[in-house]
Amino acid sequence: MANTKELAEDTCLLVYQCRLPLSTRTVNHLADLLRRHLKVIRSRWRILPPGSR
Repeated sequence: MANTKELAEDTCLLVYQCRLPLSTRTVNHLADLLRRHLKVIRSRWRILPPGSR
């Protein structure tokens, strides 16, 4: 079986939202990582700040 990233026919992507209990320190750390990543890839401005995503 080949390992490809292509979608097979008749497939769709599903996205689920969830909330996890995280400490403020963890949320800030993840928000900083996300901010750095968005800066590196020169992402456009988004409505929600990284800490709220």
